[in-house]
Amino acid sequence: MANTMDKPAIFIAVPTVASDLPATLKPLLNGIEEEAIPVQTKVIAEDDVTMRAYQAALASRLSVGIGFDDQHVVVHYKNLHAEQPLFTVTRDSADRLRRLGANAARLVKGVPFKTLD
Repeated sequence: MANTMDKPAIFIAVPTVASDLPATLKPLLNGIEEEAIPVQTKVIAEDDVTMRAYQAALASRLSVGIGFDDQHVVVHYKNLHAEQPLFTVTRDSADRLRRLGANAARLVKGVPFKTLD
């Protein structure tokens, strides 16, 4: 049986195996799902949210990774510099998180992004 980490998917970095995605990130997942791109979590033990997102992008066969902390969500692409993520948004708007998720998926598909503001 194939390892699920071998399936192409956007990876959302979590800091530990016991970490669950916060309910406030549900709109992010909905945005990715609307674009029909697979998503899964991956444990990445980095303290910095941007580096977690970058490591997730490097690990993803789709080259897109997402990291989050208490205040921000970061979308990274493996061909960018580690310190320069594609998007960084605050977690204060469900609608913005949904559009961010859609944009992460659209990066995979190669189609234009939705505005975040």
